Amino acid sequence: MFPQIRMRRLRYGKLKEMVRENTLHVSDLIYPFFVDETAEQKTEVSSMPGVFRWPLSQAVDAAREAYDLGIPAVLIFGIPKKKDSEGSSSYGEKDVVQEAVRAIKAEFGKDLIVITDLCMCEYTDHGHCGIVDEKTHDVVNDLTLPILGKIAVSHAKAGADIVAPSGMMDGMIEAIRTALDENGFVNTPIMSYSSKYASVFYGPFRDAADSGFCFGDRSEYQMDPANGDEAILETELDVLEGADILMVKPGMPYLDIVYRIKQEFKMPLAIYQVSGEYAMIKAAAEKGWLDEKKSFYEACLSMKRAGADMIITYYAKELAKILNARQNKSK
Repeated sequence: MFPQIRMRRLRYGKLKEMVRENTLHVSDLIYPFFVDETAEQKTEVSSMPGVFRWPLSQAVDAAREAYDLGIPAVLIFGIPKKKDSEGSSSYGEKDVVQEAVRAIKAEFGKDLIVITDLCMCEYTDHGHCGIVDEKTHDVVNDLTLPILGKIAVSHAKAGADIVAPSGMMDGMIEAIRTALDENGFVNTPIMSYSSKYASVFYGPFRDAADSGFCFGDRSEYQMDPANGDEAILETELDVLEGADILMVKPGMPYLDIVYRIKQEFKMPLAIYQVSGEYAMIKAAAEKGWLDEKKSFYEACLSMKRAGADMIITYYAKELAKILNARQNKSK
């Protein structure tokens, strides 16, 4: 007890660094970006300052910005020319994500991990993550699964290192794993959005990816923010179906879920600092209410502390610069 025990003894100078429990590294980061098949030049997303839609012709440039900073992986979202009720522009050999992956892998080979978001919402004219019953407007789970398998195979054929299904369809991991294996991609890992909540924090993403919905919302297939135990069951089912990497989305509002899943499953775990989280910090920083760099650093450090191994963040490049500068200063 005090005065014999003084917690401040270990909070001075280099000693504080020596006893630090968690540290952020550039190797923890994944940089997500949007490739727009219709764009002729990169265009900033109005609700996400510093985030751009990249034309397909500049997909390699977007990836290079991450690569040059030492970020080990990128996550690609596609915005197609054409949308229809079945999302048919999501699985063609020459569709936007497939072409972007092919170009990036040709440039960087094994030196940069390419992850592809595998969901239908950017490709359907109704904006939902699966096949919709025209009469009831319900997303039909089992009719969606074969399409997810086709998308996964097309991404793997293009050279994707990891596929990341995010639609929260029941049985999607098994369907994708089966499709990949049957087509010879037994070594392609699946990063499952295993706990994806129906969150208000996705708002700016829908501007960036042009994936707003025409009716209803996604609460009938994404998880209820009130539920924690359900995340454990959702994750367990994905593990049993063949998921290799797990994910929690959004980030900071769900750190309790990150902690519980890491403790329960001891598997590689990603967390997604989503568009709303990014936009809030940027907006507060623009007002002068927060220090932008310190805020993003602290937010991502909290995700690491909770148990995340990988952090998907739109601030990845700026954070990498911060971390690289700190590392160079300590040498």
